[in-house]
Amino acid sequence: MASHLPPPDLDDTALAAGLYVVATPIGNLRDITLRALDVLAAADLVLAEDTRVAGKLLQAYGLSAKLERYDEHGAERTRPKAMAALAQGKTVALVSDAGTPLVSDPGYRLVREAAAAGFSVFPIPGASALLAGLSAAGLPTDRFLFAGFPPPKSAARRTFLEELAPIRSTLVFFEGGSRLAESLTDMAAVLGEREAVVCRELTKLYETFYRGPLSLLAADPKLDAPKGEIVILVGPGHQVEATESDIDTALADALSRLRPAEAAAEVAKALGLSRRDVYQRAMAIRAGR
Repeated sequence: MASHLPPPDLDDTALAAGLYVVATPIGNLRDITLRALDVLAAADLVLAEDTRVAGKLLQAYGLSAKLERYDEHGAERTRPKAMAALAQGKTVALVSDAGTPLVSDPGYRLVREAAAAGFSVFPIPGASALLAGLSAAGLPTDRFLFAGFPPPKSAARRTFLEELAPIRSTLVFFEGGSRLAESLTDMAAVLGEREAVVCRELTKLYETFYRGPLSLLAADPKLDAPKGEIVILVGPGHQVEATESDIDTALADALSRLRPAEAAAEVAKALGLSRRDVYQRAMAIRAGR
C-alpha cells in the first residue's frame, strides 16, 4: 500500500544541464530517494510514462513540474521536445510508472540519442522490482539474467524459454497475473524442476513470496491469475557433467565445420569444460586415436 511522507527540505543546488534517469517507488512511496526528489523539484521538464501516475507522486511530496507523456506510443512525438530542451541547456528528467526507467520500460532511444548528441546523462538510482525480487528470493545472485516479459502465447513462450534453458544463471521475468499459471506451466515443461520464487506486489501491503519447484508453483491455486504485479525468479538448475561420449559427439560436429582450436573453444564453452582438455581430445580425434 502506498504510504506518504511529509516532503523533506529539498536541496536547492542548481542541477547541471542534462538528462536525468530517475527511479521512482514500485509501490511504497517511502522508497523515493532524496536525490530523486531534488531532481524532480528542479527539472525544467519531466517525461513520464503516465503523467497521471507521475502527477500523484509529485503531489504526494508537494512538488509541481511540467509533465510530458513519454511512452511507447508518444515517444516519437515527445523525444524531439526533450532534445530541444537539452539543446537549450535545460534539465530533463525521465521517470516510468514505477521503478527504474528502461527496465522493461521505454526510454533507451532517448538516452542513446542524448548521449550521442553530447548531452550529459545522469542515473538517479532507486527502487527496482528486479533487484528487490533478487534480494529476497534466496536464489543465486552471482549471475542472473533479466529476461523481461515472456511472450503471451504458449508456443512462442516455449521457444523463448528454450533459448534461455542452457544459461546457467538465475532467470528473472516480469509477468501479468492473468498469464502467471500458464507461464509457470511452460517454465516447468521447458526448464525442468528448478527452484523458483514468485514475488507478488513487492513493497506493497500484500507483498507475498511463493517458493518451490516450478511444477508445484504451476499447480498452486493461489497463483491462478492473482492480482498485482508479478516477478518470477527461476534458479539456474544443476549442471549435468558431460560424458566422454557427449564430448566426442559435440567435437565431431564442430570439427566438421571448424579448425581444431575453434572447435575446442565452441565445445568447451557449450559444455562448461576446459578448452585445453577439449583441444587435446580434438587433436586425438583428428589423429584417429
